[in-house]
Parts: sequence; structure tokens; C-alpha cells
Amino acid sequence: MRNVRIDRHHSVLARWEMAYGLPARVLLPLVRHYCGYEEISPALLSRREVPSGDVTLILSLGPTLRVRDVATPASSGRTLGSFVASLHESAVVTEYSGHQHGVEVSLTPLGAYQLFGVAMHELTNQVVDLVDVWGRDAESLAERLHGVRRWDARFDLLDAFFARRVASAREPSGEVAWAWRELRQSHGRVAIRDLVEELGWSHRRLIADFREQIGLPPKTLARVLRFDQVVRRLRAEGGGSFAQIAMDCGYFDQAHLNRDFREFAGTTPGAYANQLLPDGGGVSAS
Repeated sequence: MRNVRIDRHHSVLARWEMAYGLPARVLLPLVRHYCGYEEISPALLSRREVPSGDVTLILSLGPTLRVRDVATPASSGRTLGSFVASLHESAVVTEYSGHQHGVEVSLTPLGAYQLFGVAMHELTNQVVDLVDVWGRDAESLAERLHGVRRWDARFDLLDAFFARRVASAREPSGEVAWAWRELRQSHGRVAIRDLVEELGWSHRRLIADFREQIGLPPKTLARVLRFDQVVRRLRAEGGGSFAQIAMDCGYFDQAHLNRDFREFAGTTPGAYANQLLPDGGGVSAS
């Protein structure tokens, strides 16, 4: 029996239900987790989505989202149903009002490389309509998910779909997979020169293979992973001593952390923490 955790929230801001579950064990190297969601907001709800080490797949169960760069006006952006947001170096904003319903799938970059079957640098820093990646399969999957009512059954359906795609997918190189694990497990702190020396590769080859199979060069990815550790800590603790967080997460000092936060999130750590929504609802961009 699949274990699904349900979080709910109800306030004047919005009402939502979020269902969290893990994929089948065989998919864990590719799929980090599932999050089913259904929410209703009487007014426009904007969320700030910051870079992380995951590729995000949104499977819409009907309603659309407006997606725009964090630095652009609210009137800009694209309206999308199902889409993929690959690795990014800057934040985006998602917006909706009324009803929102779908499933968010967090993929590892190497999982996305296998499931999408394209060079990952073609998707980097972009939000791409899923039909442009999977064609008719994207629409078919969304229709099948819509026809199932329980979150656990929807996650079972996704397990089966991903397992079929992976069975015929091109596998990433073992060397890139190893270097990715080293970076991920160290939260971006391992020195790139150490990876190069261990592999016996040139820097140029490591960069080229990372762009192909992950989407970002290793040095940039390391910075994103270090930043992501800070974000996860802020979400868990709701704030704290930013100087201590900077030190714990491998930054030289708080000023160094602030610079990365400005670049990747378009705001400061303090402002980000102050915009955390309740009950795991994300981060407001208002």
C-alpha cells in the first residue's frame, strides 16, 4: 500500500490540499517525489519558484497557470497547462486565480534526461509546454490522470508510465552519474577539480557532458545546489540567523549568501523567509 501524506490549508488567502508520495523504489534514482494538488483562491495568487537541483514536471488536470520571469511585469508571461521547467539560474513566478488542480513531479536531471530523451541544455532556463517534448503522450497522460480520483492511484499510474519510458531510454554515462551524486550529496561543496582528477577527464569534457545530460555546467550546478540547501533550511525553519546559515551551507559569509540569493531568487533571504506561505504552500511573489 502506497503511503500518501495529505496537507491541507484553509484561510482567506486560499484553500488547498497537497498530497505527497514517493515513486516506486525502482524509479527513485529518477523521480524524487510526487505532489498532487488542488486549490481554490478568490484572488490572484502568485508564487516565487527559485532554482533547485530538480527538474519540475507539471501535469495539469484542467486549469492553466501563468508563468513569467520574476523580473517581468505581471501582464507578461505564458499561459500553460502541462509543462516542464528544467534547471534554471533565475526565479520564475507562477500565477492563477480561481481553481488549480494537477500533479507536480520532481525529477532528478538525469531522470529528466532519460524520460524526455533530449539534450538537457535544450531545456535549461526555459519553461516548455509538455506537448513540445512528449507530443500526444503528454495529452494522453493528463487525460488518464484526470480519469482517476484517488491520489495514490494517480501516483501508481505515473509509476507505470515512467517505467515504460525508462525501459527504452538512453542511459546517462556512469561517469556523469557519479559526478552528479558527488555534487548532490555534498550540496555543491565538492571541488570541481577533484571530480576532474578522479575521472581523469578534462574540464572541457566534464562541462560538455554535464550540459548534455544535466543541463548546467558543473560549477554553476554546484552553486545552485548550495543555494538550494539554504532554501530548504529556510522553508523548514522559517528564518533564523542568516550569518549562521551561510556558514553552515558553505558560503564565505552572509554577503556572499546575499549575492547568490539576489541572483537566483531575485530577492533577499529575509524577504524570502517573510513570504513563506503556511502549510507547505510555497512562497508568495506578491
